[in-house]
Amino acid sequence: MPANAGSPPEPSPARPLPQETPAQRLARFYETLTPASLAALDALYAPEARFKDPFNEVVGTAAIRRIFAHMFATTDAPRFKVTERIEQGGQAMLGWEFHFVLRGRALTVRGVTQLRFDADGRVTLHRDYWDAAEELYEKLPLIGGVMRALRRRLSAR
Repeated sequence: MPANAGSPPEPSPARPLPQETPAQRLARFYETLTPASLAALDALYAPEARFKDPFNEVVGTAAIRRIFAHMFATTDAPRFKVTERIEQGGQAMLGWEFHFVLRGRALTVRGVTQLRFDADGRVTLHRDYWDAAEELYEKLPLIGGVMRALRRRLSAR
């Protein structure tokens, strides 16, 4: 008999935990994100949800799904860790770390996501804020030195 026989099924984004807020459900989704779980995006995002980050600005769940599919195709071992959550009414802010491997090098990007939810608890706005220069470009071999020198030159120190 399987070890989990008689246990309730694992929660999924389409099946929230009791008393789970939309922000908690979304945080759990991103912390367990896999290429296969991208199919559950429609349960979390409104059909015309808007998504914006430093590289993308799209509308609709199909376009949002493509962004995350691209992430899985171009990075190794990508994973999110939600570090903070602030909720008020139909909106939330999630602080996070994005860990991944790019060309054999482990990297971490830190950022914040602004979220707005509809009456059904689905995301209508997902806006990621993170500093591409500090969190990504400065860590890359060729452009990193240029970015660090530019930062030193422009610093008020």
